[in-house]
Amino acid sequence: MTDMSYVDGNMLDGPLRELFAVDLSTATSRCQSCGTLGPLAGLHVFSHAPGLVARCPVCTDVQLRLVRAPDRAWLDLRGATFLEVPLPAEPTYHRPG
Repeated sequence: MTDMSYVDGNMLDGPLRELFAVDLSTATSRCQSCGTLGPLAGLHVFSHAPGLVARCPVCTDVQLRLVRAPDRAWLDLRGATFLEVPLPAEPTYHRPG
């Protein structure tokens, strides 16, 4: 591998904070199991578990799990191949160096 310059993961703080500060109900996900595309608002959410479980409306496989504690949250997106989030105009990220 060639010598490549990098910075640590702290660089992601600003971009990820902006990403998760938007309304995710309009975000599009693809089910890993059946390939169905749709908005998060279209998932079937079950709330009578220790957290929230969101299932594909077509094949019923789990796409998302969210568990909230008083001081942290766990988000599991293993059932989705991607999450496409609509954002306002593109901000300018400052690159170090």
